[in-house]
Amino acid sequence: MKHRSFLKNFLKYGFLIVFSFLSVFPFYWMAVSATNLSAEVSAGKLSPGTHLIENIMTLTKTVHLGRAFWNSLRNAAVGTLASIAVCSMAGYGFQIYRDRGKDNLMNLLLLSMMVPFATTMVPLFRMFSGAHLLNSTLAFILPSVSTAFLIFFFRQNSQSFPIEVIQSARVDGVGELGIFLRIYMPIMAPTFAAAAIVTFMNNWNNYLWPLIVMQKQTSQTMPLLIAGLIAGYTTNYGILMLAVTVCTLPTVILFFTQQKKFVAGVLGAVK
Repeated sequence: MKHRSFLKNFLKYGFLIVFSFLSVFPFYWMAVSATNLSAEVSAGKLSPGTHLIENIMTLTKTVHLGRAFWNSLRNAAVGTLASIAVCSMAGYGFQIYRDRGKDNLMNLLLLSMMVPFATTMVPLFRMFSGAHLLNSTLAFILPSVSTAFLIFFFRQNSQSFPIEVIQSARVDGVGELGIFLRIYMPIMAPTFAAAAIVTFMNNWNNYLWPLIVMQKQTSQTMPLLIAGLIAGYTTNYGILMLAVTVCTLPTVILFFTQQKKFVAGVLGAVK
């Protein structure tokens, strides 16, 4: 029995160690490559180098890294706040208020998730071009300010929300907006955190739509900057990996600092 238990634990932890290594290795290789020259990266060098400062100087001279980072951070932050505000109220309304047609409307929203973004790109571009909104934060955030996925996410998690609390608040004279801001939001904090993390990551990594509407260098975001580093005849893999590392840091920091709330929100936990 002891040998069987030892073998079971050995296989279990061996499996976890191997797949943990496979998950972490790309991040290690990315960070290490940022300290090496392009030729060393191409040769597959896996040990840290001594060219980090040189790569930083080359990258900042080649592209406007700070401006692209700020554009991505601003667009992602504003887009996340707008999406959470709109979709949380919509999901709250779909679950809390009673109406015969709301389930049919939700089904239509979910059906819209099957429509690929490529089919709506041209009409959206014509709309924003006609409204003179190209190269602006509004052009970045408006197409994704309300998504069927986020509305459905808030609606599903709101099913575990205690309706008796809302009824008691209404009896005490609290308005609907007050109930949402002062009662619903604090109780559903894990859900808001999970939705914010997912939305921020999607906005931060968004490439196709900014490629279409952000036509000026001054409006360039980090994914566009990285794509520009690859577009030349020769690619400096050292500065490319440095740019990818810088682009990855905000989402990594956000996830690891908020991972408990993220897991709780995905599981539908209510505080």
